[in-house]
Amino acid sequence: MRVLIPDLPEFRALDVPGIEAAYYRADQLPDGDFAGVVAWGLPRAMRERVLARPNLKWVLTLTAGIDGWPDLLPPGVTLYNAHELHDAAVAQHAAAVLLASGRGLIRFAQARHWARGAAEHGPLWTLKDRQVVVWGYGHIGRELGDLLAPFGAQLTGLRSHSTPQEIGAALAMADDLLLLLPLTDATRQIVNADVLGQLRPGAWLYNLGRGELVDPAALLTALDSGHLGGAVLDVTDPEPLPDHDPLWGRSNVLITPHIASTTADMSQRAAGYAAGVLGQLARGEEPPNKVELEKGY
Repeated sequence: MRVLIPDLPEFRALDVPGIEAAYYRADQLPDGDFAGVVAWGLPRAMRERVLARPNLKWVLTLTAGIDGWPDLLPPGVTLYNAHELHDAAVAQHAAAVLLASGRGLIRFAQARHWARGAAEHGPLWTLKDRQVVVWGYGHIGRELGDLLAPFGAQLTGLRSHSTPQEIGAALAMADDLLLLLPLTDATRQIVNADVLGQLRPGAWLYNLGRGELVDPAALLTALDSGHLGGAVLDVTDPEPLPDHDPLWGRSNVLITPHIASTTADMSQRAAGYAAGVLGQLARGEEPPNKVELEKGY
């Protein structure tokens, strides 16, 4: 089986029985046909060229989110993702920022003077009995629940099949709303003024999913009014966030540059993950991470 594979040292070191590797770079695509492609840093223009090849059967994207693929995918081409590759890092990032906001580390890191008075440093809290709502509860949410359990946080998960009543009840009791939703037509700007208004005053928003899940204007309004206690954004809309954006420089907003899943050994882990999936496909087995395109994840 001939497969397109990233031209990186970690991927060139792979030796999977039954797989003939054809290496690509972001600006160079090899000639000939191939049955599948391992997508890692593949620009949209190159995706279109890859998907135009007539004998393509499947795509493995080494990302958890699949936005940018379903609208390009030809009929009959199967899409696989790699959420397991990112679960631990994203869950630990979520736990870290939940703790950081509660202990005031976000605003203290920006302070330029020593302040211990309650009026100056603002509210502090622990995670004990904190109501954490994870919207997009799946593998990462379950791992996060295990991480937060020793701190006494109360975690509620919302899934794609959660009813409007369940969603409304969860929002009303949330101290922290964490977004891990995939980006689909149904979830685009799902967090709007109405949703933010349903949160209890002082609640915090954490977006580790996709920037387009949140209405930027509604977010700014909720922050400016004080209804929203603060926000932690690993993803933004637009992305990257322009230097002049009004979200920058706020003492109750932490912005990280889409690195929740990043680790120093990411390329090595990605290659190892790809090798496992390639082995399954070469043996005629169905990998468990097949994307259900009608659901968008």
